[in-house]
Amino acid sequence: MTIDMLQKEFVARFGAGGTLHAFFSPGRVNLIGEHTDYNGGFVFPAAITLGTTIIARKREDGRIRMCATDLPDFVDASFDTMDAYKSLPWGNYQMGIAKALIQSGVPVCGCDLLFHDTTPHGGGLSSSAGIEIATALCLYVLSTGKQPDMREMATIGQKAENEYVGVSCGIMDQFASAMGKKDHAIFLDCKDLSYSLIPLALKDIRIVIANTNKKRSLITSKYNERRTECEKALAALQTVLPDKHYLGQIAPDVFEETRRVIANPTVAKRAEHVIYECDRVLRSAEALQNGDIAAFGTYMNASHDSLRDLYEVTGIELDTLVDAARKEEGCLGSRMTGAGFGGCTVSLVKCECVEAFQKHVAEAYTKVIGYAPSFYVTDAGDGGHQLF
Repeated sequence: MTIDMLQKEFVARFGAGGTLHAFFSPGRVNLIGEHTDYNGGFVFPAAITLGTTIIARKREDGRIRMCATDLPDFVDASFDTMDAYKSLPWGNYQMGIAKALIQSGVPVCGCDLLFHDTTPHGGGLSSSAGIEIATALCLYVLSTGKQPDMREMATIGQKAENEYVGVSCGIMDQFASAMGKKDHAIFLDCKDLSYSLIPLALKDIRIVIANTNKKRSLITSKYNERRTECEKALAALQTVLPDKHYLGQIAPDVFEETRRVIANPTVAKRAEHVIYECDRVLRSAEALQNGDIAAFGTYMNASHDSLRDLYEVTGIELDTLVDAARKEEGCLGSRMTGAGFGGCTVSLVKCECVEAFQKHVAEAYTKVIGYAPSFYVTDAGDGGHQLF
């Protein structure tokens, strides 16, 4: 839907009058650096051109009314009962943002909000971060009349998800949604949130995201299991490397000299993935700075293979998509993105090959899995911003 169409939809749902404002914040794709964030390592996400748009109007009472273009839900919330909305099937993320802003000292005002999402939900592209950052930006601007520090909005988003919604996420998703820049990726050190913007000069290459369309029922339990395994690996390595506080601080050559202290071979495999994945992120950033897209694609392939063989978070759906993608002409690299066990893959594909790529990969995937994937062709876009 266009902005004009969204404004008309807003009036149809909330009535005419008052000044309308519009805000947008994107989802993100992590190009490389998977399961490194909670290990104090490096990640390399980019904001995408899919995301959340909000049409908003300030209210003079203390209520937040909101709805979405693709859902029947209508939320009419009061600041007097903020914790009553934690269990909402839709709207809890937004109310968590409102509460986190109030706790930070922002005098959040009442408002009417219409949400329109183009990021697929549950696909590993962080539609939730897009909603959080768009909401934080919207409420801050409407309430103060000023533009916020977007890094602060990222921390507000993480706080809302951790403390209100109850999801123990890192900050990568919110950071990418808030701080993304068109035609750039974000090299982010998760230990201290230091970052740099790396030019993503893809020129005649597009980012093609393929969604497995698999329901990810095992993700929470397996995610927690992997985190525990990494903690065990670190504890073992600290017996000989007492100055290391994260797996992401350990270089590959140091790991090879000390991995013998990890008695459990499965735990050692998890550590190997994290440590070499951090090294691949460093090398990927260097390759992109040198304009070497082919080398970057090679690192993407190696990342997926490690996630499949060492971290074991892919599964037949993701592996089938990646295998099919790599066979296609014009594909420079392909890997799973996100936590795994379903969700999406990301591939770099030459522009003239994108149409055939989607057709052939869909055919190969459907033949093996029994149902079709979905595709999203995107570029690296800007982070959260006000449209008008």
